Amino acid sequence: MKFRKLGNTGEQLSAVGLGCMGMSFAYGPADEQESISTLHKALDLGVNFWDTADMYAAGENEKLISKVLVPNRDKIFIATKFGFRFKDGKPSHSGAPGTYFDGSPEWIKKAVDLSLQRLKIDTIDLYYAHRIDPNIPVEETVGAMAELVKAGKVKYLGLSEASPESIRKANAIHPITALQSEYSILTKDIEDEILPTIRELGITLVPYSPLARGLFANINEVQNFGDEDFRKTLPRYQEEYLENNRNLAREINEFAQSKGIKGTQLALAWVLNQGEDIIPIPGTKRIKYLEENIEAVNIDLSPSDLETIDSLLKKYPNVGERYTEGSMKLVNN
Repeated sequence: MKFRKLGNTGEQLSAVGLGCMGMSFAYGPADEQESISTLHKALDLGVNFWDTADMYAAGENEKLISKVLVPNRDKIFIATKFGFRFKDGKPSHSGAPGTYFDGSPEWIKKAVDLSLQRLKIDTIDLYYAHRIDPNIPVEETVGAMAELVKAGKVKYLGLSEASPESIRKANAIHPITALQSEYSILTKDIEDEILPTIRELGITLVPYSPLARGLFANINEVQNFGDEDFRKTLPRYQEEYLENNRNLAREINEFAQSKGIKGTQLALAWVLNQGEDIIPIPGTKRIKYLEENIEAVNIDLSPSDLETIDSLLKKYPNVGERYTEGSMKLVNN
């Protein structure tokens, strides 16, 4: 495993982290034993940066992780997030009618204690605001988060899907260590303003969905997704964009095959090649894919390779939005 620095903290994190959401939520049926085996394998392979959130299966993902986290606490840098709540208590995705965001200081105090209880630990290494609450000044949210650092409940603070303005306001209240945003060869909107802003401030980028939600591996399987699979709701898997994305995935996979790798590995290598201050967290619940993802840290892409990827994206530009309209309202605020 290769390692990268987390902001200005001195922490050394595995260059590829592990997104744990799919082990309990959003991507089809859960298999606890398989997920636990994958978590143990991640440890064996040196993946010390694990990511979860309190909204993933309404806290069940944090409980699952605790089973491996607690006996291996000194080996794992754990990140979790707060903010999304469910009106009827039923967990769903960010754009669902029953889901809302709460970045209030009152909720933050309760949310952190609930996460600590589920994770069965005393301190969260990296605590993110899962979004920026449009109804509450970000300074109030981050001010409450800073109190958690003083109390020893949290080590470092992060934001997710925040605008440059919000990032600057937040960082003026308390140092922001990481920004979690979607970033992949299909989702590059942060490159214009957000990425330059966090680089100026010394904030690490933690890309989620760096594999474009499995599009390069699963675009031909969309018809087999179960009703509980969140991807069925995403525009990129809808008919309007499906043909474009199937063609793009086919050519990306063919190009990857010509290099002796998989399309998913090419996609992850692209993200890793964008800078040493970037630590992607591809999600998986299977050992096979975990091992494939980790191999991407050793893939170097030449300028010619990057040009080929860009040319394919230009050839098939109609990829669709990354989220539904409702979910998009909460990104980059």
